[in-house]
Amino acid sequence: MAKASFFSRFIPARFRKSHPIVNVVRLHGAIGVGSPLRPPLTAKDLDPVLERAFRKNIAAVALTLNSPGGSPVQSALIHSRIRALAAEFKIPVYVFCEDVAASGGYWLACAGDEIYADPSSIVGSIGVISSGFGFVEAIEKLGVERRVYTAGLNKSTLDPFLPEKPDDVARLKALQLDVHDVFIGLVKERRLGKLKAPDAELFSGAFWAGAKAADLGLIDGIADVRSKMQELHGDKVRLRVIEPE
Repeated sequence: MAKASFFSRFIPARFRKSHPIVNVVRLHGAIGVGSPLRPPLTAKDLDPVLERAFRKNIAAVALTLNSPGGSPVQSALIHSRIRALAAEFKIPVYVFCEDVAASGGYWLACAGDEIYADPSSIVGSIGVISSGFGFVEAIEKLGVERRVYTAGLNKSTLDPFLPEKPDDVARLKALQLDVHDVFIGLVKERRLGKLKAPDAELFSGAFWAGAKAADLGLIDGIADVRSKMQELHGDKVRLRVIEPE
């Protein structure tokens, strides 16, 4: 794929070859959480890249996606920004899942007008998870006294150093159901008329390989970015990777 040329922006259109151009954006990594060595995907960091990707006189924007998920809020913000730019410039968006598009990664995939994957891609996991540890017996054996001071009855909810309370668990599960309902609603809206399995199966948090995901209607088919863009726009199509400056 060709990288966007700085100088090509200043060459008048009449002097350029009229090959179709597809701008390609890589969405690789966990969403909202990461480290200096593995930066996360966030709406703030992606916005300048997305703004450069959506331009007039291009054939499409392709997103190559490889993410196990992460923050539902950042997933929603990135998704919304992609859809807003697609509507503003009236440009189709194609998503190509690579190794994994799960949980928040699939949330991002739904920003595409069409979604494709490799037969071995992992797709789905439409659910919400929260996990942790309990250290109550460990600190007792170590002779450690836990001291917690709060203003607010529920401020120490699910403290891993205190015994688990049924009310805390019920509150967490209610929160998870709220987020899950938002996720389900988005998938149903974006995949309207394409889903081919009962809600209980699709939204259980399960995940599937690419071919099965296509059978379920979670994706539109099996393809890679280059071959699909050539199929749609001809062999002369140019794939131009848009990267952070």
